Amino acid sequence: MSKKLNVGCGHDIKEGWINLDRHPLPGVDVVHDIEDLPLPFADAEFDYIYCKDVLEHCDYAPVLRDLYRILKKGGRVLVMVPHFTSRNNFVDPTHRHCFSFKTFDFFLKNNSWQRDYYFDFHFERISRNRIIFQKVPGLPWNYLLEPLVNSALLLKNFYEITGFSRLFPASNLEVELVK
Repeated sequence: MSKKLNVGCGHDIKEGWINLDRHPLPGVDVVHDIEDLPLPFADAEFDYIYCKDVLEHCDYAPVLRDLYRILKKGGRVLVMVPHFTSRNNFVDPTHRHCFSFKTFDFFLKNNSWQRDYYFDFHFERISRNRIIFQKVPGLPWNYLLEPLVNSALLLKNFYEITGFSRLFPASNLEVELVK
């Protein structure tokens, strides 16, 4: 049976998971601030880690290092963070970082940036990397734009480096890192 961790769960309590948050909300199993490292878990303890709407609130490189430490070989970390064009980056005063679909490449072995020396840990690969658009009635182009932008690496690059990302802002990124 796989062991799963829900980091910064808030009210999103997942049955059968260890739910971690810094606030003692109902359903939270472990009350701990993720910036107070190391996290209270053993090395290679988890098969899967879910980290939704958390990393934008903290100094995320040390947190990722510790998530890497507690993740089993072959395990996965699913990260959901705001895209740099998201209006939510500027609405929430606790947000400290914005992200591009290429941000997490820096945490890979032999990354395209050739900056392996930045960090002393490296994930093997990214198994999922999607730019997510807010689905709102009255904004039908978002329903069409999301699959188009995510259909090729070239289109993700084109979207981010041109004015299209400002005309049609994204909301989030969904990135799955594999150890």
